[in-house]
Amino acid sequence: MKPHGFINQSGILFHREEDKIINFEIEFEEWISEQTAYESNPRRRELLGKGLGHGTVEFLRRIWYPAIGNFNDLHAEWEVRDLNNRYRYLDLAYMPADAKGCIEIHGFSSHARDIEAWRFKDLCMKQAILSLDNWLFLPIAYLSIKEDPSLCKQLVLSFVGKFTSFPASQSLDWTENETIRYARRLLRPFTAKELSSHLQRSEKHARRILQQLVDKHWLTVVDDKQRYRTWQLPPHMFL
Repeated sequence: MKPHGFINQSGILFHREEDKIINFEIEFEEWISEQTAYESNPRRRELLGKGLGHGTVEFLRRIWYPAIGNFNDLHAEWEVRDLNNRYRYLDLAYMPADAKGCIEIHGFSSHARDIEAWRFKDLCMKQAILSLDNWLFLPIAYLSIKEDPSLCKQLVLSFVGKFTSFPASQSLDWTENETIRYARRLLRPFTAKELSSHLQRSEKHARRILQQLVDKHWLTVVDDKQRYRTWQLPPHMFL
């Protein structure tokens, strides 16, 4: 059967935009329904029944689903306890295996200059408690979802990469696959020297790997000056 969308030179399948929208709506409803049905905690079940906030849904629609492609290990309105044994709820908890990642969507109104002092203190305390309890905290501003979606996708890929390994491509060898994983986690452009240290290979070997990945369209050269040349993933890897 002919795949929907198109396949680039690296063999990556990109779906049409309308397919992404349809798939999101179907999988989102199944994801919420499943969490609600299997939740025994009446407090969280009630929150899920009320529906997620607009900012959280937009984050899932515009950022998470296009970047990750599924809702595996993701939990909405996840309940945690603070130091005073009070209940707190995370917008999204990402928990593959025993890992703990928290994504919070912040609207402009909650971070305006005239925010109430108690609210600001509470937000800081919430983040401090999560950090001390070994949660990896990723705050996302609602305006960033609207204005900087590509950057948000990069952040999400790096966030997920802290917990899991991205599937290896059969067209790449071990060092090439590890270089792609490294590039996803790092976000910024990197040098051959940095890669050689990561792979425990010579800088000459690292440069050869980088050139191979450029030739295969997995990486692009950012700064073309020979002495200060850097590499990173091309933009389509974050779409």
